[in-house]
Amino acid sequence: MGVGIHVSLRTEVKRMSRTQGRLLFWSPRILTIAFAIFLSLFALDVFNEVSGFWQEAIAFSIHLLPAVVVVTFLVIAWRWEWVGATLFAATAAAYAIWALPKHLSWACGIAGPLLVIAGLFLVNWFKRSELRRAA
Repeated sequence: MGVGIHVSLRTEVKRMSRTQGRLLFWSPRILTIAFAIFLSLFALDVFNEVSGFWQEAIAFSIHLLPAVVVVTFLVIAWRWEWVGATLFAATAAAYAIWALPKHLSWACGIAGPLLVIAGLFLVNWFKRSELRRAA
């Protein structure tokens, strides 16, 4: 009498629904826009200073540069998700290296969302064929 073991290696592949595909496609893009708006809010503190119009305009422009960089990365990531994931992750790492260990809350508030966005663009890149089918 022998005892037989039957192993079934059946793999079921679930297709992504249209709603899931749209959510996965749009979430990193919308989060990036929201993050750029969040960064641009920091530029408003320029207007608390007492100085001339041109000095405030120049200071405001300089303070908006991080938001401009994030939007530029979004434009690149919209077409090439893996490049966007790399850019956002590298920016998060660079900011964390600069801010840590003195400013942990700064690093979490800025580098954290950048890492989430990078991860979402990376998942977009891995699932790009399913996303195109779901659309």
